[in-house]
Amino acid sequence: MFRANLSLLPSPNRRNLAKFFLLSILCILAYLLGIYQNSRPFVPNPVPSQASDCVQYPNITARVSPSAAAAAPPLDFEPRHSAASVLPPVPDVDEFPPIELCASNFTDYCPCQDPTREPRFPTQNLEHRERHCPGPEERVSCRVPRPVGYRAPVRWPESRDYIWFANVPSKRLTEAKKNQNWVRVEGDRLVFPGGGTSFPNGVKGYVADMAKLVPLKSGEVRTVLDIGCGVASFGGHLLNFKILTMSVAPRDIHEAQVQFALERGLPAMLGVLSTHRLPYPSRSFDMAHCARCLVPWTGHDGLYLLEIDRLLRPGGYWVLSGPPINWKNMYKGWARTPEDLQGEQNAIEDLAKRLCWIKIVEKGVFAVWRKPTNHVHCMKKSKILNSPAFCKGIDPDAAWYQKMDTCITPLPTAEATEEVAGGALEKWPKRLRTAPPRIASGSIKGISADIFNHDNQIWRHRVSHYSNYINLGISGRYRNVMDMNAGLGGFAAALSNYPVWVMNVVPSHAKNNTLGIIYERGLIGTYMDWCEAFSTYPRTYDLIHAAGLFSLYTNRCDILDILLEIDRILRPGGAVILRDHVDVVTTVKAAADRLRWQSRIVHTELGPFHPEKLLIVDNSVEPNANVASKK
Repeated sequence: MFRANLSLLPSPNRRNLAKFFLLSILCILAYLLGIYQNSRPFVPNPVPSQASDCVQYPNITARVSPSAAAAAPPLDFEPRHSAASVLPPVPDVDEFPPIELCASNFTDYCPCQDPTREPRFPTQNLEHRERHCPGPEERVSCRVPRPVGYRAPVRWPESRDYIWFANVPSKRLTEAKKNQNWVRVEGDRLVFPGGGTSFPNGVKGYVADMAKLVPLKSGEVRTVLDIGCGVASFGGHLLNFKILTMSVAPRDIHEAQVQFALERGLPAMLGVLSTHRLPYPSRSFDMAHCARCLVPWTGHDGLYLLEIDRLLRPGGYWVLSGPPINWKNMYKGWARTPEDLQGEQNAIEDLAKRLCWIKIVEKGVFAVWRKPTNHVHCMKKSKILNSPAFCKGIDPDAAWYQKMDTCITPLPTAEATEEVAGGALEKWPKRLRTAPPRIASGSIKGISADIFNHDNQIWRHRVSHYSNYINLGISGRYRNVMDMNAGLGGFAAALSNYPVWVMNVVPSHAKNNTLGIIYERGLIGTYMDWCEAFSTYPRTYDLIHAAGLFSLYTNRCDILDILLEIDRILRPGGAVILRDHVDVVTTVKAAADRLRWQSRIVHTELGPFHPEKLLIVDNSVEPNANVASKK
């Protein structure tokens, strides 16, 4: 049988073998000729005298390794790709000169929380202190200057205890809160002794007493919302427990409290409970805290406590200190009658009960309530308790200019009374890399656990590559970090071993609303429309990262306006990493040059043949180049 099969094969002859060897010799000769030609120096064709219709870009490229940047061959990034067709032409530098500085009174300019525009809006419910952004006709197109005498910020962790007065030259808090140890001036420094309105003797003892009532040490509490945060000493001390606090306060008569917090290296945002939801998804926080924040919790049909209920996770804690808690011992100091304070506390107790919250304890200065883990019993008892109606037809995660409602935000459906609605979370730090319940349940279309895990791997690789250009390992050099298009939070997760915190921003019109996933990972962030200004002061972030952001905003608003906002919130000497398609990056580079940024385009970790590129910005401007005039 075997011999029969061999007989079926063709029998080679001398002619076929000759053809085969001749073909092999020709291939070898062609290969050797190619090597010889490529080894010769390349002489480009002379540039034709006639001007080309294509825009000519300067060579602004570098190899992946910074040490080899000088030896990198020129790369041609002229737009020949699909993205080029939707981008505006790059303006000539002579036609559009560099952007100049604003006037000296713009050093603390917050476009959407501008005190000069507040009188235009109603003061009822503090509406005048919400976001009110200027329209195109009022928008300024200048660079916000530094205050006179500005210095490189104190590095973390020393910045938690003191900052330079010249960087935030405001004495109002030091005078108004002199007896409460919020902050005091000592020479050229602002020193933070750790006091507060509810803890004048120090935040350390205050948090230690709270930890006896709330599980702050176990990893169960990871994300906290602090309403009326002062200078964020409370959130700063919770970092000792590996807890991230979103500290929120308006720009009010206390002026710079949020600016102080950010200068200290602590997470904070301008914000107020008024008419709109706070810009966070439902079920975001393990705990909410109010220490004499002066919020009328039972006013407006319980509107503000209903918002706290929306934001708390199933089983989350609400901690209240200050009036009316402990009123029997404190009413004289508060200059209020016992009857008034008791009536206020009774109203809070009643509203909390109608929300199905359980009061865990009231001890000393604290009262602690806990939100139910599901609404199984609450829906059955709502008529008996006279509870507010459950919201219908309203997205619980919609929170960008979304009006608050006097209804209970329903939790995801639970079948059993012991079930955690929406899914139980792992304790910190395990929850950072575990697929969040929103993914495990399939509630985010197109995002699975496998995609989540792959995204984590991608970002670890990317951050490792970024270290070729930005040295994140320098102690305290980068502290406040922002990711302008955070996706699943992979960039922030990859930075978890660095001494930084990340504000994860999810654009309000992004394809997928992933901010809930980010919070379920134990990270913090906010919604945002980058056609507007962010709710923060100037010079508050050390490192800003944006992947795919400018492609997302193509034809939505001017690239230069977004870059001006980055310039406003970036600290002098800070860094920016912009990641996008090569055509987009080249266009952004041309606009960024008008801001006098020191920038260059480099390859991503995917190498020179991938269309995605990085714009690396080092904002190390010349001394006094953007300092406000003394005039």
